[in-house]
Amino acid sequence: MPRRPRIILPGVPLHIIQRGNNRQACFFADEDYCFYLDWLQEYSRKSGCAIHAYVLMTHHVHLLLTPKRKESAGNLMKLLGQRYVQYINRTYKRSGTLWEGRFRSSVIQQDTYLLACQRYIEMNPVRAGMVKHPGDYRWSSYGVNGQGDPSKLLTQHPIYNDLGQNSKERLSTYSDLFRDEIEPGEIVLQAWSEALRPSGATTVTHGDSETAADLAMGSAGTVAWTVLDGDGVEVPAMVSVVPLD
Repeated sequence: MPRRPRIILPGVPLHIIQRGNNRQACFFADEDYCFYLDWLQEYSRKSGCAIHAYVLMTHHVHLLLTPKRKESAGNLMKLLGQRYVQYINRTYKRSGTLWEGRFRSSVIQQDTYLLACQRYIEMNPVRAGMVKHPGDYRWSSYGVNGQGDPSKLLTQHPIYNDLGQNSKERLSTYSDLFRDEIEPGEIVLQAWSEALRPSGATTVTHGDSETAADLAMGSAGTVAWTVLDGDGVEVPAMVSVVPLD
């Protein structure tokens, strides 16, 4: 079966996930994270991608970026992936692939989803039980977006800049978003609302969040959702999900 083409729109943010092969580790030492971030900065500039948020987990990577051209994101992930795999194989005397197939991506609705996605990405270490606060994790963008650490890698999205009239106000408003945990279903709800919306429904409200999050970024299947019908009444619905990748 041929692979479905990606939906990538120049100037529209993308949420990208790349996992280690068979969910195995892809970072083994602090130096690995440092090299990955250095090359992410180098190749994002060469390929024309503005990086807004990231988190490097032991087994996978999340990126939030805006591609300048249709081919920008693909070029970034190809250059970065190849360079990093060569480094890992040489350093740890291994061979073969490191990544699990193609990276996965979803187009972001900027006005409703971007900050929720950014927060979701930076909360990954907290949800994984690695730290209690996102600022305690070294390998994410929260230190820049939430605490004001300097960075040559990140480019703040205009929606982030609208959080305040100056840096102090933006940092305060952004850090307030992390007071409560975010559920995976909230991300799927915003990013995939059009794809998940069944015939006759006007708004998807909530559903089986863990299953939906996995399906939306991975395999096809069905998810139980509650939707609002044309009269604004909540009704149950089974929604078929066909991922883009």
